[in-house]
Amino acid sequence: MSGITAQAVKSLRDRTGAGMMDCKKALLEAGGDEEQAIDLLRQWGAAKAAKRAERETSEGVVEIVSRDGATAMVSVSSETDFVARNEEFQGFATRLAEAVLGGDLPDGQVVTGEELLGRPGFESFAAEVTDLRSKIGENIQVHRAIRYAPGSESAVGSYLHFGGRIGVMVELLGATGEEAEGLARDVAMHVAAAHPVGVRPEDIPAEVQERERAVLTEQTRAEGKPEQIVDKIVEGRMRKYFEQQSLLLQAFVKDPDQTVADFLAAHADDVTVRRFARFEIGE
Repeated sequence: MSGITAQAVKSLRDRTGAGMMDCKKALLEAGGDEEQAIDLLRQWGAAKAAKRAERETSEGVVEIVSRDGATAMVSVSSETDFVARNEEFQGFATRLAEAVLGGDLPDGQVVTGEELLGRPGFESFAAEVTDLRSKIGENIQVHRAIRYAPGSESAVGSYLHFGGRIGVMVELLGATGEEAEGLARDVAMHVAAAHPVGVRPEDIPAEVQERERAVLTEQTRAEGKPEQIVDKIVEGRMRKYFEQQSLLLQAFVKDPDQTVADFLAAHADDVTVRRFARFEIGE
């Protein structure tokens, strides 16, 4: 090793977490100077991390944190489930969610990972993502983040499903306190399973509605229905679509004999869903 001792390699490895062979190579190139070797390892790690950032990520974790009525949710992805269960990876996701909770993100706005890491106060997390890619050896990506800061007449409930692959936040309007948060959590569990598009039919984007209407129209014509009744049949099928995609009209997963709106009405007067957010790894 040309004068590079095993103890020197171990010292560098302990300080950086880099592989033994990389530590040997860095010390050799740095002439045994540990600080210079650290700089080399950082340079090599950044280059490797840039390549890893191009690889597909289909695993990961959604993390949710709450405090003083406010709730934040983030999704962070990896290449493998093994890394998604890594303590350091999950710790990063938790700390990022805590930072989002205490940050100045616009209330209720979904922020992309790129935008989030470019905001003031999140620079250290951007650097940490690069370090994690180098240390763990996989592409790590921050995908999305959102923060709810409800008013005095609302409550937020949240739910994590399937080992943290799906996360949901629901805000109920017209109720506060622990009971309301429990109701919101029940609705969040429903959202995790049923994947609604909007709270009400009018909340479904117009372009989504028109695309569905166009598909149903062509399907109906392909069935050979008379042209004069195609529009009527399509309207009936659109009503069914709204029942399937609008949260309040969906059959409640815990009791399919009632809708989500019925479930809420049975527990409290004048309580409804204001909004919800659903993150799923891989989407």
